[in-house]
Amino acid sequence: MLEQQNYKKARFFKCALQVNPVGYIQYRGQEQSLSEAEYNQQLLNEALEAGIEVIGLADHGSVDQIDALRNLFNQNGIVVFPGFEIASSEKIHFVCLFDESKTCQELERILGRLDLLDPEDGILPTNLSSSQLIDKVNEIGGFIYAAHCTNDDGVLKRRMNHVWQHKSLLAAQIPSSIEDLRGIENDFYRKVFLNKDPNYCREREMAAINAADVAKPSDIKKDVASCLIKMTKPCFTSFKQAFLDAGSRVRLNSDKPESYASAIERIRFVGGYLDGLDIELSDYLNAVIGGRGTGKSTLLECIRYAFDLEPKTQNALKQHKSVIESNLGKERGMVEITLRSATMHGRRFTISRKYGNQPVVVDGQGNISSYHPTDLLPDLELYGQNEIYEMTRDETSRNQLIERFLEGEHQHFDADITKVFARLKENRESISRALSQKDDIEAEVERLPKLLEQVKQFQTLGIEEKLKIIPKLEKEKQLNERVSEEVSRVKTAIETLKDSLPDTIFINDTNLEGLPHADLLKQQRSILETLKTGLIQQLGQLEQLVQTTSIQLLPIQQTLIEKQKVEERHLENAFKEIPASQGKTGRQIGAEYQALLKQIEQIRPKQITLQNRQAQIDELYSQRKKLLLELDQHTTARASSMQKSVKRLNRKLDQKVKLTLQPEGNRQPLVDFLNTCSLEGVGLKRLAWVLEQEFSPANLAATIRDGETELERKFSIPNSVVRALIHLPEQKLLEIEELLLPDTMTIELNVTHGERDAIFRPIDELSTGQQCTAVLHLLLLDNQDPLILDQPEDNLDNAFIAERIVAELRRAKLSRQFLFATHNANIPVFGDAEWIGVLSVQDNKGMILPDQQGAIDVPKVQELAADILEGGKSAFNQRREKYGFN
Repeated sequence: MLEQQNYKKARFFKCALQVNPVGYIQYRGQEQSLSEAEYNQQLLNEALEAGIEVIGLADHGSVDQIDALRNLFNQNGIVVFPGFEIASSEKIHFVCLFDESKTCQELERILGRLDLLDPEDGILPTNLSSSQLIDKVNEIGGFIYAAHCTNDDGVLKRRMNHVWQHKSLLAAQIPSSIEDLRGIENDFYRKVFLNKDPNYCREREMAAINAADVAKPSDIKKDVASCLIKMTKPCFTSFKQAFLDAGSRVRLNSDKPESYASAIERIRFVGGYLDGLDIELSDYLNAVIGGRGTGKSTLLECIRYAFDLEPKTQNALKQHKSVIESNLGKERGMVEITLRSATMHGRRFTISRKYGNQPVVVDGQGNISSYHPTDLLPDLELYGQNEIYEMTRDETSRNQLIERFLEGEHQHFDADITKVFARLKENRESISRALSQKDDIEAEVERLPKLLEQVKQFQTLGIEEKLKIIPKLEKEKQLNERVSEEVSRVKTAIETLKDSLPDTIFINDTNLEGLPHADLLKQQRSILETLKTGLIQQLGQLEQLVQTTSIQLLPIQQTLIEKQKVEERHLENAFKEIPASQGKTGRQIGAEYQALLKQIEQIRPKQITLQNRQAQIDELYSQRKKLLLELDQHTTARASSMQKSVKRLNRKLDQKVKLTLQPEGNRQPLVDFLNTCSLEGVGLKRLAWVLEQEFSPANLAATIRDGETELERKFSIPNSVVRALIHLPEQKLLEIEELLLPDTMTIELNVTHGERDAIFRPIDELSTGQQCTAVLHLLLLDNQDPLILDQPEDNLDNAFIAERIVAELRRAKLSRQFLFATHNANIPVFGDAEWIGVLSVQDNKGMILPDQQGAIDVPKVQELAADILEGGKSAFNQRREKYGFN
């Protein structure tokens, strides 16, 4: 059954490492009520129910009952490591486990080599000391751990520090969790396991395991009876290797975090350079290795293509298009990705994209989905070769990256700020219209004194009395026109109301079908329909009323017009009686006087309109002040929220990188705006003062309105610039007030190694490798969607990779998926990648063979990783010797 499973990636296997056979109960002085077959079957049933996949058999000094139990468990897919419990000459208890293929006869011989020659004396201590016992078991090829080390017969309880520090003792059993040891015996046990007791300090920290005695079948279901060991395939070789990296590969049941992150589960290719490639990724750390030109970048760029992601930089975009066209386009190939989406509450989807087509998303039921791939993994991050390096050169890209990790309420403030800006824009447009209208009216009103002066000249001719009816007739005409306008406005309002009648189609029976409270919505529909019916009736009455009004007004207006015509004919006669003057006939003089009075009567009402317009402008400016205050309140609150988020982010970065936020610190947009205003005699160099001084754009606009004196007093700027600013039109000042300066974020990297005090340097003063390291620390921050990187080590400092990045990866991968294409051994080996895929080329096609994928505990993967990443065993050993390492 075991051989039928396909092991291609490392995962945690639940292991019970101190399971006792049927006869163990006699060791405790009790009688066994079950037969061996009954006991074994019950133990199997309980193990399957508990999800146990590996057991270690450990009777006291005996291996007699191993085979029957091992055969039964193997038939049901559970791996068995045979072994025994043994006491050293100091009466310290250990459990020794061996390869799953070891026979009972071989185990008997091992017991003999450990000075337990008589099976009847199996419970008695061996003559070997603890150190000798550890050495001998390791020499034989077994695995030994300190059993119940905090009990009376345990290595810590007996204060055997030299045994604890033995470099070949890799694991010790504790009764629950390390944290549960807090305070016991003055916190001795917990400090020892945390490697904080100088008398017990080890170079490699001891792995803590739960492996309580399984004395009866039900005991195996207890959490403290098992622990979690990460392996690609459950076998003794992988089991032992796990303890060489216990920090990543050994967990207690209480320690393993439950991951709710997204994951790319499977990638499949049809056609193209990677035709036939079909891989399943781990939820944790994945690494693609291989020689140059094998297709590592192609694999990652095809993932980017499937998700329809746009590279962050122009160079990356150019490279992406070239890779896709060469490796997917020539054969019109297709890439298919199966994923699990955290945003969609763990639902699975498949993305398919053929070259030249748009991506298609299919849900778990096989239905075409309307989601775009980025809706499923909205925070997926993918960076190609040198793309991180290019990002470090661009401040905007860096700030955008940081903002993704700033948790807080500032997004809500962003929405409020956007709304205020919309209202400010409306206010600005209203002010502009009102000022323009005011200018037009002012130009006409300014003509009034001149026109009145001309009237006086006509009056000297003695014609005022004869033509005194002219202004009165003109006023009557204006009032008559106003009556018609009022009726017309009412007609327009009625038409608007017609267009605004309630619409009940949205709440029809079809839309209500199946709704739990449809009856209440139907009641609302009925009320709306009643309102609509009533309005239609009222509209009919209103239209009738307006029509009646128009009919009633028509004869009166016509009569008025006729009477005015009679008066105008009388005026014609009056014109004739005016004496000629200055070569003009009386008729000409009268016509000019009439036109003059007509203009005056048309302008007089505009004096009041001008006053009203000025009052409107004053009110608009008052509203604008309130809006600018509201904007200040929102931006200040947003900055405060972001500062708190930056503090939280700095705590997460844990002295590796330090971020400093300067709200509205980027003053370049104000410089750029002033430069577009075509200020006379002012170029970019003469605007440098904007960058050097601290003031808001709104403050600058207000000071410009206050005049030259205030500008010179508040700002240290040349007179020529002052004069140019004073001539800025009001429209430009309004636009200046609406400039929101972007925040700036300073990124500093701790450039020290080891335990030394942190020394931070700004990113612009760092080497290329250090800049990329700083950005990579940010990329490794918490995120529920995967991070995919193509050869990040190309621009990274090796020391930083080993000391900083790998440590971060080991922590972060517990709650996030990573996929790296890499040539650097530190990432997959010391990062302990759960899946390593070795890309090779055959017949001009990239491939990953079944036996060339898995974790570093897979022999073929181990061999190829050494060849590709280290140059082979010989090269690795030569380097080690030259460095003087043991």
